[in-house]
Amino acid sequence: MGQRFRGMFSRRDLVEGLLVGVAFLLYFAVRGAVIDRPEIAYRHALDIIDAQRYLGIFVEDDINRWIADRQFLAQTANIVYFWLHFPLIIAFGIYLYYGQRKKYTLMRDAFLLSGAIALVIYWLYPVAPPWALKDLADRFDPGAPSYVTGFFDTMQAYLGYGYQAQSTRAFVNPYAAMPSLHFGWDLLLGIGIVWASWRQPWMWLTLPIGIFLPLSQIPAITATANHFFLDAAAGMAVALLGFPAALALRRWAYPPLIAALERSPWPSLRGWLPADTGESAEVEPKAGVSG
Repeated sequence: MGQRFRGMFSRRDLVEGLLVGVAFLLYFAVRGAVIDRPEIAYRHALDIIDAQRYLGIFVEDDINRWIADRQFLAQTANIVYFWLHFPLIIAFGIYLYYGQRKKYTLMRDAFLLSGAIALVIYWLYPVAPPWALKDLADRFDPGAPSYVTGFFDTMQAYLGYGYQAQSTRAFVNPYAAMPSLHFGWDLLLGIGIVWASWRQPWMWLTLPIGIFLPLSQIPAITATANHFFLDAAAGMAVALLGFPAALALRRWAYPPLIAALERSPWPSLRGWLPADTGESAEVEPKAGVSG
């Protein structure tokens, strides 16, 4: 059984799985740090509402109220929010890992590093999502206006899945509305899809998909009362920061790591580096010597 398992997955495959596991552990650690700060998260949500009202862009309550009684549209928004996110990211990541390894490495690092940035923000600035404001207002702000307390949780009502449900509380950070990685990571996903298919015969199909995915998340995250528009703006900024961070990692972190492993008594450990880290980091020094 052990040999069969090793035959199915290489050492680097196992390291990729380890990276995902560590990412989840970090998420749960941050969740534990903010779960007991509901009043702070509520006050921060009010700050975002006030900022959007000042800018004249606070319409999430109207959008959510309008869609609440239109079950088909609400369910469509639910499906976009829930299914056109993590399932597609996982499927696309598997495709890149086995089909375009070097592009996978950069996209993986962009996702992980933008996620790390977001985790820091979640810990420093927890924000309650719109659907949670009514219950929090009952506890901390009984006189809150209706535009704060009137949000309707479409996912709980029509999809049968709510982030406040007891069955999902162990897996959800309830005060991680800012930044919205639902939008930010769908933006990365769209960029990755276009990049992976650029100048390919099927680009006519993937280009609209790559554009549609992030654009569809904007009405979905607001109509379902999961995020504010400023959450999406912050999600875009954090997600795009993942690219320069990933390039910096590729340029300045991987080559010294590989050199240290080659000088160590166990140079074979290089084979455990995730994805094509070793190969991709090795190309640039060679090019510099030849130039």
